[in-house]
Amino acid sequence: MEKPSVIGLDLGGTAIKLGQFLEDGTCINSLTVATPQPSTPEAVVETMIQAIAQLTPNQNCIALGVGTPGPADKNGRIAKVAINLAGWQDVPLADCLEKGTGLPTTIANDANCAGLGEAWLGAGKDYEHLLMLTLGTGVGGAIILNGHLFTGHLGAAGELGLITLNFDGPMCNSGNNGSLEQYGSIQAIRRMTGKEPAELGKLAETGDPEALDFWESYGRLLGAGLASLIYVLTPQAIVIGGGISGSTRFFFPAVLQEIERRVLPSSRENLQLLTAKLGNQAGMVGAAKLAWELVEKQKSLNYQV
Repeated sequence: MEKPSVIGLDLGGTAIKLGQFLEDGTCINSLTVATPQPSTPEAVVETMIQAIAQLTPNQNCIALGVGTPGPADKNGRIAKVAINLAGWQDVPLADCLEKGTGLPTTIANDANCAGLGEAWLGAGKDYEHLLMLTLGTGVGGAIILNGHLFTGHLGAAGELGLITLNFDGPMCNSGNNGSLEQYGSIQAIRRMTGKEPAELGKLAETGDPEALDFWESYGRLLGAGLASLIYVLTPQAIVIGGGISGSTRFFFPAVLQEIERRVLPSSRENLQLLTAKLGNQAGMVGAAKLAWELVEKQKSLNYQV
């Protein structure tokens, strides 16, 4: 008898990644399709439905999970806003996919899915309590507590990049001044140095003193931001992903030094600072884990009835 599986979908502005996963995390099939342009909700949903049918023509798929580039509602049903997609505002994405596929569906923010993916099959798989920080175009985050994604009663918890790092710092799109994102993102690095993070990484590899000094300064800033999060959540591990994570060896020592300086030992005992392992597959993997959690929830409800 064929084992049941779920599909995780990672919806991006240029591509949609799909992976079919067994309950133990084995990926038995995957597919990447182009995001339709313009990326209206109707066009994206239709593309997703076709891709799901292509991925699982005769497979025993029982649920879908979707990571979206923006916040979802607390019930995992509605894509409230989707960054870099055309005309997305309060889109009932789960309903649309359920109608088109007949499969139970749940959705979450893509950074949350990345964190869940790393917690399930990636760098954080040995820990029950962890934080994921994605350092890229922005600074995204995810909170995993007791092995489960924590999004709070509004579904919006885990915006780790929007905490205040500098009271009088640069204005953030969120309306905050001096958010962690304004010091940790690709745009922030461009603003501070006039260079791309990848370029600074290559320079650091050659021993360039200015690049090495920058990464040390960057690490101190990131460490200061993480210190606040550690005091609140006392995670076992912090996983750093996103494009900038390719240079972690140049800034991790400064991050750790700053954490040790700012955080009491009682709040950081055995804390691990880790580089993400799943790369751009993390969102798809986490979306699949989200689908498996939906399956378990439905089983529990059926059992209670």
